[in-house]
Amino acid sequence: MDDKKVDIKDLLAFAYSFYKTVKEFKICLVYEGEVTHQIIKAFTSLTETNMDIDEESTSTQKKVFHVMVESLQNISKHANYLPTENQRKEGKGVFMLSKNDEAYCITSGNIVNNAKVQEIKSLLIKINNLDKDGLKSLYKQQIREGRITLKGGAGLGFIDIAKKTGNKLNFNFLSINDKYSFFVLNSKISRNLNTN
Repeated sequence: MDDKKVDIKDLLAFAYSFYKTVKEFKICLVYEGEVTHQIIKAFTSLTETNMDIDEESTSTQKKVFHVMVESLQNISKHANYLPTENQRKEGKGVFMLSKNDEAYCITSGNIVNNAKVQEIKSLLIKINNLDKDGLKSLYKQQIREGRITLKGGAGLGFIDIAKKTGNKLNFNFLSINDKYSFFVLNSKISRNLNTN
């Protein structure tokens, strides 16, 4: 009986700690789980409502929606699973949307096979070293020459996010074990305040 009381107290303490963290980092939306078409639709609708309330500029809204969809589709199409998890059709990961006075930040994370880490890292470094014209050229090149799989790909989503935001992509790979890593991608969308 005492164990249950401790567990509940721990859960309540965690809920308050989480609330403080959400406020501190100005997180508007946080999600962990499977990413389906319905989830993507619900998140964009919820975000649209919140951005309308905040009177966000139309151009910023479009960029945020675009990056949200690209980030969520990346999870849906490309997330791997740990062997202990149930194999499902849709990808599973984490997604966060936060904002401050200058920008919106979209952070996504999912499990990737270590065999893919160097390829993804090299592409992201290449993208971050290109200017606007270079990104356009790379996008066209990837369409012509890229290895587009049944899941989509060839890195077009990453290139598109960099083109739309005009900002560098922040990323990290956190080792889980000798076969898998957790891939975290952060995209920043500058706010165009009062430019509707």
